[in-house]
Amino acid sequence: PATFAFFLDSASEEEWARWLPTGIFTGVTTNPIILERDNRACTVATLTDLAKQALEYDAVQEFQVQTWGESSDEMWKNGVALASYDPDVIVVKVPGTFEGIKAANALVADGIRVTITAAYASHQAVLAAAVGANYVAPYLGRMNDAGRDGFGTVVEMQKTADKLDSDMRILVASVRNVGDIAKLAAEGCDTFTVSAQIAEAMFADPLTAQAAADFEAAAERIGAYDAAAAEKERKAAEASAAGEKGAVGEEGSGGEK
Repeated sequence: PATFAFFLDSASEEEWARWLPTGIFTGVTTNPIILERDNRACTVATLTDLAKQALEYDAVQEFQVQTWGESSDEMWKNGVALASYDPDVIVVKVPGTFEGIKAANALVADGIRVTITAAYASHQAVLAAAVGANYVAPYLGRMNDAGRDGFGTVVEMQKTADKLDSDMRILVASVRNVGDIAKLAAEGCDTFTVSAQIAEAMFADPLTAQAAADFEAAAERIGAYDAAAAEKERKAAEASAAGEKGAVGEEGSGGEK
């Protein structure tokens, strides 16, 4: 992903169609709860199909999908199947449990990219780095819900990753308001996954909307939407293009016959 990366936390094709064309989302994240919410099956076939669709959007470089299983062997097996579509663009999410870390270690050994997800404590970033994970995903909002210092924990994770000189990225999840994104960015966090609701809030500001409306009104008053003027400009452009094409044709017709 880019130096600063946003992911869209959604399995909804309607939400993808609205937000992915903006170009700011370099990836999509999913998990079984999101799949259930968006009425999608948690199967390798369904997730592979979703990955194919998401990766058709120009800006999307990664598709993150969560493995499942009660044992590390099950999580590893399902993770391998999920990544088999394209290991370069599929990132397998694994919960930061004892069995999950074991599975993540095996997946990394197989050359599969991994996110340690559902992180609630700063030391879990160290575990994730130790197994060679590409990302660790702390749940900001849920930490706050549990009475923990979500903001402080995420910042500490970021500082830990920086001190370790690790390529692992802190993928901030469970973002509840856009203000937290700016505050965490100021602390060095550069990777976030957000819901469609937060995406909507990121693009919404009443003063910006009013300024844009004022600009449009002024443009209309001074002829920007004058149909006659637009048609005249179109015809002039076509005539100019035709003239340039004719000139090129004349220049290229001087060979021997």
